[in-house]
Amino acid sequence: MDLLNTLVDKGLRREVPTREEALAVLATSDDDLLDVVAAAGKVRRHWFGRRVKLNYLVNLKSGLCPEDCSYCSQRLGSTAGILKYTWLKPDEASKAAAAGLAGGAKRVCLVASGRGPTDRDVDRVSDTIKAIKDGNEGVEVCACLGLLSDGQADRLREAGADAYNHNLNTSEATYGDITTTHTYADRVDTVQKAHAAGLSACSGLIAGMGESDEDLVDVVFSLRELDPDSVPVNFLIPFEGTPLAKEWNLTPQRCLRILAMVRFVCPDVEVRIAGGREVHLRTMQPLALNLANSIFLGDYLTSEGQAGKADLEMIADAGFEVEGADQVTLPEHRVTATGGCGSQESAGCGSHEGGACGSHEGGGVCGSGAGAGAPTTAQVTEARTDLVAVRRRGAGTDLAPNA
Repeated sequence: MDLLNTLVDKGLRREVPTREEALAVLATSDDDLLDVVAAAGKVRRHWFGRRVKLNYLVNLKSGLCPEDCSYCSQRLGSTAGILKYTWLKPDEASKAAAAGLAGGAKRVCLVASGRGPTDRDVDRVSDTIKAIKDGNEGVEVCACLGLLSDGQADRLREAGADAYNHNLNTSEATYGDITTTHTYADRVDTVQKAHAAGLSACSGLIAGMGESDEDLVDVVFSLRELDPDSVPVNFLIPFEGTPLAKEWNLTPQRCLRILAMVRFVCPDVEVRIAGGREVHLRTMQPLALNLANSIFLGDYLTSEGQAGKADLEMIADAGFEVEGADQVTLPEHRVTATGGCGSQESAGCGSHEGGACGSHEGGGVCGSGAGAGAPTTAQVTEARTDLVAVRRRGAGTDLAPNA
C-alpha cells in the first residue's frame, strides 16, 4: 500500500513520518499486518541487519518504592508478592550479571527501585559498575536508578557507566493519570542530565493500559525529540496487587503494530522489546524480531521471562543472529556524532530537547481508554493471568537465574 511504501522511504532516509502516518500504522487491519511487519522490517534490516542485541537485567534493590506508579509491582501500596530486598553488594550484583553475560548478553542493566538515588547510592552503583567491568571486558553497563540530581549522571559516567535508562512511559497529557508523586517534566529532566553527561540515553514507553492510539503516538514523538539511542517498548504486565491488575488490552497483533510504528518513527535507533513480550506477543515473538533489534534475556525485575535458552533458540530459528561484543550496535552516523554513545543530531531520532523511575517490565501508558484510537472490545484478548509469574530466582535469591 502507498502508506507503507512512503514509510519505508522515509525510514531509509531518517525522515520523520507525519503523525497521521503513525496513527495509520496503528489503525491497519489484521489482514494487512504481515505487510506492515515486512515494511518496517526493511527499515530495521537497513540500519541493523539481522543482529539482535541481548540485554540482561539485575535488580539491585527490589520493592518498597515510595512512588505510586500505577503499573509497577514495586510501587507504594503494592500487595504483589514480589521479592523485596535492599541493595545487593557489588560482588553479588557482579555474580548475577555474569549469568546473563554467559548467555550472550552484551549489556547489563542495573536497576534499583525508588524515586532516585542518594549520593551514597551512586557510590554503591559506581562500585558495582567497576566490579562488573573489571571482570568482563567490553561489557556495556546501563544504570536505571530513577530521577537524577545534579552531578549524579557525571559521577556514573566517570565510574564507567555507558548508558542511563529513564522511560517516559506515556504521553505528557496523561502522565498524571498513572503517577502523582513525580511529574513528566521530572523524567524529561533526567534524560537531559544523562545526555549532558555523555551517557547514552535509553528511554521508552509502556503500552497496554487502555491508552488511545493518539497517546501512543504522542509519547513516541516525544521520545524522538528526546533522541535516546535506545527505546525499550514495554507491554503492561498486570500484576495482582496493583491498580492495573485487570488491564488486559493487548493482542499480539496490536503489539506488532505498536513496534512497527516505533520503528518507523525512530528508524535508526535501537528498539528493544522489553517487559511483557512473553505475556502479550506469546507465539508471535519471533515475528517481532523483524521490528525490534534488541531484547532482554531471561527474567525481568520482578517477573519471570522466557528461559534464556529459549530466547537464543528463538533468535536462531527466526533467522537472526546474536550481536557480538565486538560489533557496534548503532549506525555509524549515531556513533560518530557528538555526545556519548549516541547521536543527538536533529537528523537522527530527534532534537533531544525535551525521563524513568519506570521499571523495564511492562509499566504503563495510561489514558482514558476511551480515545478515538483505543482498542475495541473485539481487539482485546482475554486475561491470561497464568502467564504472569513472580520472579523467585536470580538476583536477591540463592537460586540460579534464568539466563
